[in-house]
Amino acid sequence: METKNIATLKNKYFLLRHGQTKYQKEKIGLIYSKDEYFSLEITEEGREKIKEQAKKLKDLSAQAGKKIDFIFSSPLLRAKQSAEIISNVLNLPVTYDERLVDMKMGEFAGKPTLVYDDFFITKKLGMAERPKDGENWVDILKRMKDFLNDIESKYQNKNILIISHGEPLWILAAYFNGAKTVDEFLATRRTKENNLYPHTGDLIEI
Repeated sequence: METKNIATLKNKYFLLRHGQTKYQKEKIGLIYSKDEYFSLEITEEGREKIKEQAKKLKDLSAQAGKKIDFIFSSPLLRAKQSAEIISNVLNLPVTYDERLVDMKMGEFAGKPTLVYDDFFITKKLGMAERPKDGENWVDILKRMKDFLNDIESKYQNKNILIISHGEPLWILAAYFNGAKTVDEFLATRRTKENNLYPHTGDLIEI
């Protein structure tokens, strides 16, 4: 898998995971159901953290070369609610793109998160197989790269905010840090030394 060199990017990217939902607050331990994949809302705590990130982004905008020029977001409700908060603070419109949606879990939807861990992490099938009607890491990376390539072809010297979900943002960040194999991707997840997997409301600069 060919890896993009950060130095060759025409724009600077800020990656923001949507605000906290009840799944994170209550530590439910289940993968989103098919219905909640689309309809899940962020909590009040989630809103507050996104507001804090919006303020940080606004403060950044006062620095030379740090002003956010465009906001792109997943259209799923939890990301949309987060994007609207950022949009109001930065006074910028949001462009929604289906390629930024959360990982499609297929037959794993509604099952314990241990099912995901066993398939993708313990058995390391993230780049070789996929759950029925779902995606694997290669699928996610492909659509995220397609989105990024479109942005790179349209703009240069811009600061782009991307609001998405845990798996897509982690995979994109790991890719930019040189990950190519399953083990290299896993080395950037759930490790203290090089953890690129964002908690809800976390912001990553690349």
